[in-house]
Amino acid sequence: MEILFKYVSGAVVALLGMLCPITPLITSAMLFISIDFITGILASRTEARRKGEAWHLQSRKAWRTVTKAGFVAVAIVMMWIIDSVLLGFMHLNLANVFTGFVCGVELWSFVENASRISGAPLFEWISRWFKRRIGKEVDGE
Repeated sequence: MEILFKYVSGAVVALLGMLCPITPLITSAMLFISIDFITGILASRTEARRKGEAWHLQSRKAWRTVTKAGFVAVAIVMMWIIDSVLLGFMHLNLANVFTGFVCGVELWSFVENASRISGAPLFEWISRWFKRRIGKEVDGE
């Protein structure tokens, strides 16, 4: 049994060691997702307080965030494998592009949450600017 444990732990460490180059990507994505999650909770609580309603954390929404974080981490790993193992000669940096996209979406959500929490004109303006800019890009202008 001890030999089996050594082989299994060695294989796990070897796999984790192979993923060291993308640790900053996964960490960045998880940080953005966490910040968005926390500000989302605060925004929900702030809006409930303004309406005079009782507030409670919904575990369904919390688990959805945990699931999203897991899928994002797996997707980053898969993109990195495509980048480095399968199409390494093309230098596409798919993992970086995907992580940038995820962080951009989470930043947009953070700005919306900050606008809901503070009601500050700056965050409201940035939120409207994001919506206009994304709308123009989607419409192809």
